[in-house]
Amino acid sequence: MGGWSPQSATNAYLDTLKLCGSQGKNNHPCTCQKLEGTEFISALAAGMSAKLIVEVSNKVSPSTIALAAAARQTGGRLVCILPESKTLAESKQLVKEYGLKDMVEFKVGDPTEVLSHYENIDFSLIDCKTDDYTRLLKMLDVNPRKSVVVANNLEGERKGLGGDLRRIKGKSAVRSIKHPIGEGMEVTMIGSSDEFESRDMGGGSTPPVEFRGRVKKTGKSKWVKKVDEQSGEEHIYRVRVPNSL
Repeated sequence: MGGWSPQSATNAYLDTLKLCGSQGKNNHPCTCQKLEGTEFISALAAGMSAKLIVEVSNKVSPSTIALAAAARQTGGRLVCILPESKTLAESKQLVKEYGLKDMVEFKVGDPTEVLSHYENIDFSLIDCKTDDYTRLLKMLDVNPRKSVVVANNLEGERKGLGGDLRRIKGKSAVRSIKHPIGEGMEVTMIGSSDEFESRDMGGGSTPPVEFRGRVKKTGKSKWVKKVDEQSGEEHIYRVRVPNSL
């Protein structure tokens, strides 16, 4: 993977916004009621130029659409692992309706078995509503140079990695951020130790986001600007980021 690409992050963010918003008028099952989380992971995956993106989920979700939009920006692919075949036909149809068919490769089977076939994953998302999600998180074979693991739908007392990824050794650093956008999400960043700030990213700190290979603090919101090349109009979108975890 290369360095951080602001253009790819912006494009994926806007693509996700457009895709989810346009389908929402028809009560589409993948409509994002709260877009912040899906836009965030799409921009993050695209900005870091992730090529191999892996998701474990029971069915196609807004996160699937967001990650497929990111793969379209990076020229990568999204491998979506489904535990049961009964959701496969519907999932393929939904992805086709979004125009993302070529970006997604579906695999059906026991996620613990299917996941073992993938190495050096750049960006992974585990839906924590799935069975045995804790084991799935810890068995991920991530790219030790630079990768991100998202634990999504952490409800109630469910916990994510918490910075504990035993497969990572040597000079790689692991940092987990809980609730970077809203509730129920944990983002874990893996990379060389000098790519992260030395400060503790635990409770009470301002949630960081990756920027040009480093972790930087953000304020209450992040603004993304997009200029329409034909009309010259300038559109500004706001991503809200909470001040505390």
